[in-house]
Amino acid sequence: MAENSIDETDLRILKALQKDGRLTNVELAEAVNLSPSPCLRRTKRMQEEGIIRGYRVEIDRRAVDLGLTVFVGFKVHQHTRENADRLGAALDGIPEVVSCFMVSGEDDFMAEVVVKDLAAYERLLSDRLLTLPMVAGIRSNFALRTIKTAAPLPL
Repeated sequence: MAENSIDETDLRILKALQKDGRLTNVELAEAVNLSPSPCLRRTKRMQEEGIIRGYRVEIDRRAVDLGLTVFVGFKVHQHTRENADRLGAALDGIPEVVSCFMVSGEDDFMAEVVVKDLAAYERLLSDRLLTLPMVAGIRSNFALRTIKTAAPLPL
């Protein structure tokens, strides 16, 4: 994606879709002061270029019995590209890991994990995370209260 591929009109479209991803093309076009045809072309182009990566519903975690959020820091055993890639792939394949980043600092990876409760996290930790051969250490931080999640990007 070229940095110059997004103009002010595209930004207005993205801001509107971040507020409400269920807008019809006609509603979106009206919100950004475009006619429907150019609005649809711009939206499709941004989807094709990967700027718009998808649409999803934001769900209240507690309403679906996922009341515990844990931020898990991972240290990689023997700092090699292969070990880092293998850990990234392993974490990507675990449904409870809802976001994951390679980071600098004390940890090498930071993952946001969502589970039902402490017992569910203990099972995940014991059965899946601690068994990963490329992991040298794990540090868990438990969320006590949610302040802000899934906020729109500051376009």
